[in-house]
Amino acid sequence: MSDGRSLEPLRCLSAFSGVGGLDLGLERAGFEAIGGIENDATARRSLALNRPRFPQLPLHDVNDAARGLQPSGVGIDARELALLAAASPCQPFSKAAQWSRTSALGMRDEGTRRCLEGLMTLLERFLPRALPIENVPGFVKGERSALSLVRERLAAVNDRCETRYRLSHRVLNVADYGIPQRRRRAIVVALRDGADFTWPAATHRNRPVRAWDALRSVRSATAPTPSGRFANLLASVPEGENYQYFTERGDGPDLFGYRRRFWSFLLKLAKDEPAWTVPASPGPATGPFHWESRPLAPEEVLRLQSFPRSWRLDGGYREQIRQAGNATPPLLAEILGRALAVQLFGVRFQGQPTLAIRRAARVPPPAPVSPVASEYLSLAGRHDPHPGPGRGPSPRRATTVASNKSDHQGHRRPERAGEARALGA
Repeated sequence: MSDGRSLEPLRCLSAFSGVGGLDLGLERAGFEAIGGIENDATARRSLALNRPRFPQLPLHDVNDAARGLQPSGVGIDARELALLAAASPCQPFSKAAQWSRTSALGMRDEGTRRCLEGLMTLLERFLPRALPIENVPGFVKGERSALSLVRERLAAVNDRCETRYRLSHRVLNVADYGIPQRRRRAIVVALRDGADFTWPAATHRNRPVRAWDALRSVRSATAPTPSGRFANLLASVPEGENYQYFTERGDGPDLFGYRRRFWSFLLKLAKDEPAWTVPASPGPATGPFHWESRPLAPEEVLRLQSFPRSWRLDGGYREQIRQAGNATPPLLAEILGRALAVQLFGVRFQGQPTLAIRRAARVPPPAPVSPVASEYLSLAGRHDPHPGPGRGPSPRRATTVASNKSDHQGHRRPERAGEARALGA
């Protein structure tokens, strides 16, 4: 709660609203949603399930909104908008896209470029006090980065509209801010007055919120069951470990070559650590899996993203997981919203963010693992480790991935902290 408020309404318009994580967090920081733009019909239905009064705009595509939406259409004049907030599409910038010859395009992806052009057109029309954007690290890093386009458009807006938009950006690990997940996100903020954005302090860097804290009270209507070739091997993976437990460097039988698989292969949550990044489109052997040796339920993914326990999603299981995995963590949005409200409008806050997840007094010990099922014992034997970057079965892919730090950081065993890379197919 705040003990001091700006006299002017803190109105917010969101683009790429998704299932509402960005808007929910900004609202908890005192901003008033006057419109949301979202092109995915399933996400719009999910948002309506949870926020029936949320003002979803009839122009669902940001490019249609850029052509037709005026400030008067949402009841304001130009320069009266506090925030134009965006969680723009991340797939062309993501780590997963690097494994596809057609997806790793970044700003070379025409649809992505059009979306950002549309967003910047809306910025020029509304001239908000601030433009916050949330995306994956590739949005601000590497040759696929969107920064050059954003900077160019901001400079053009400044020339034409006598504004002083200035861009600040950082890559944050959301676990440092109390979200029970190691998830690296790029945050871009442009302030109209030309000031540098004052970044919020990392409050949980040394005392993170853990997976147990988030999931201990979550109840799913139906617990998902594992599938695929390695479904029966999950019960033999200790908490906090992945397939490397079954390599020459682990304590289990040698079933796989060291670093021959993706880091998330058979990756299992540890109760006493934050989750690793929850993906939007996991395969049958792609973690993180629950410590109960099963895939995560949509309600559990939502909670690891810091959504309230009451949040629900439309669609089947895979659609729900996609929506939850793509969402902006609302607690991150609340923290960023508070920082913007303090800096731009002089709002004062008391206490923790409203979406904060409390740490439990104690965490149960890991459950014992089951012996390896007989169906996998035929895999036991000598398996060569990955020969190194550029020397595996697909050098182009290995070199690409090896040049970037993985999003999955902080393995429980210190000797494995540097192994969180996908160096093999």
